[in-house]
Amino acid sequence: MLAGRRADAGLIRLTEPDVAGLVLCAEQYGAPYDLFATALDVRPDRLRAVVARWRHAGYAATGTLGPGPAWCWLTNAGMTVTGLGYPAVRPAISRLAHIRAVLAVRLWLECGEVYQDGRAWWRSKRRIRAAIGGRVGAAHVPDAEVHWPSLDGSPYAGQVWAIEAELTPKPLMRTVTIMRGLLARTSDFGPGAPAAHGPRYAQVIYLTAPAARPIVLRAVDALPVALAARVVVRDLPEGAAL
Repeated sequence: MLAGRRADAGLIRLTEPDVAGLVLCAEQYGAPYDLFATALDVRPDRLRAVVARWRHAGYAATGTLGPGPAWCWLTNAGMTVTGLGYPAVRPAISRLAHIRAVLAVRLWLECGEVYQDGRAWWRSKRRIRAAIGGRVGAAHVPDAEVHWPSLDGSPYAGQVWAIEAELTPKPLMRTVTIMRGLLARTSDFGPGAPAAHGPRYAQVIYLTAPAARPIVLRAVDALPVALAARVVVRDLPEGAAL
């Protein structure tokens, strides 16, 4: 008589790095192998073994979506195991460059000593949209937020930053409008979010590719001095582009 199939057949024992990697992949829509290996602090060959385990368990799909390295993204089962509940979709080819840039910004910030000492945490656009059910109206949702806990000695205690990764130039007035909207925001996104007494974002951080930088700087110059002082413009970090 054949033995019955185990209830946990096909499942894998998830380690802390597995959990961190699955959640990161879910929050960022997917990840290219090179940046994913950096995020998990593993060699490329070790990363291939990790994602192969996820594929075997049905948690992830992988493939070459465009120029450069292969990508990993989560399946319905993978989203279920993270508990995040985002739609399981393959990253769109048109968005690969931007998804990569935002992930590179996240990794660059998270490896910083001030970020780590201040116990800052990254709130992805996907997490923002999920929290409000996608109903944002005409409001511009930043690529991410960085939240700084109110810790003694932290230079940014209690602050929230808006993060924007800019690869290509938008029209000048569109860029100015986005900046003004973020700088003027006093509440979280979504209907019914209570307004604070001051602005939500202490800083709006623009990380730009060379093509986008001139328009972003012109947009900052078009703002009143008090608002412009809260916008920081930096180059995108290494690894943001292929």
